[in-house]
Amino acid sequence: MHGILNINKPAGPTSHDIVAKVRRILKEKRVGHTGTLDPMAVGVLVVCVGKATRIVEYLVGQEKEYSAELVLGRTTTTQDAEGTETSSANASHITPEMVEEALSKFRGQIMQVPPMVSAVKHEGKRLYELARKDIEVERKPRQVTIYELEMTGFILGDRPVVGLRVVCSSGTYIRTLCADIGEALGVGGYMKSLVRNRVGTFRLEDSISLDELQQAAEEGRAEQLMVSMDEALASMPSVDVDSFGEKMIARGVTVAVAGSGNENELVRVRSESGELLAVGRLHLRGAASVVKPEKVFAEAGQ
Repeated sequence: MHGILNINKPAGPTSHDIVAKVRRILKEKRVGHTGTLDPMAVGVLVVCVGKATRIVEYLVGQEKEYSAELVLGRTTTTQDAEGTETSSANASHITPEMVEEALSKFRGQIMQVPPMVSAVKHEGKRLYELARKDIEVERKPRQVTIYELEMTGFILGDRPVVGLRVVCSSGTYIRTLCADIGEALGVGGYMKSLVRNRVGTFRLEDSISLDELQQAAEEGRAEQLMVSMDEALASMPSVDVDSFGEKMIARGVTVAVAGSGNENELVRVRSESGELLAVGRLHLRGAASVVKPEKVFAEAGQ
């Protein structure tokens, strides 16, 4: 059983918990996800099964889309609703127009300091492991890209609640974005809720629950719920090889291919029948091109 599952993660369990449940349901050891979603968050968690675990590295950097709620006038230790309050302010004077002006500062390439509750490593330790011991360390800012940022709602009050829609690069921390917007408004803020609506081409409306996966597994149709590796990598250019090239690719041998592309570009290598054989690097040799296999899925001797 090989493929990618679009799981609708519920609030509560960690991403690791979801992977463990999928492993038990499918009775498959090789299971992994392409990007952590916080326990309190819900929405799309892309889970790779079987041979598909080998393409995780090609899926982790995909663009993501979120819906979030930002509460103004309060900050917490974790930048979300589960943390301990660190400051409080009356934010009743904040207007939608002020929020719109603040949002304009966070579109495009911005710098973020990873939160202490993140999985970023510091001297071999995950930051969240240090945070559990009440240890805080200095973190270096990282560049991320906010492609789209819009206000989707505004509820008046001493602590206004702002609805946000965010389309961003991989590695963006929405809790930190909320906290930074609150700081820019001079009243502080934290993330109240988070929904991941999309990871690359995997959308929330197409996701399945663990209960649906369990039922499908019991009925012997779990594989029907999976997206193929080839489809999951559809944003990557493809090249086709003939039967001889297929045998060479299966052995990990560089082969000549038709067509053109960019030097060192990642491509899908497919058979004449459309089967995904490998992911490889394209190298230009004058008027010709060759592909050097990087991850081979076809088996030699097939």
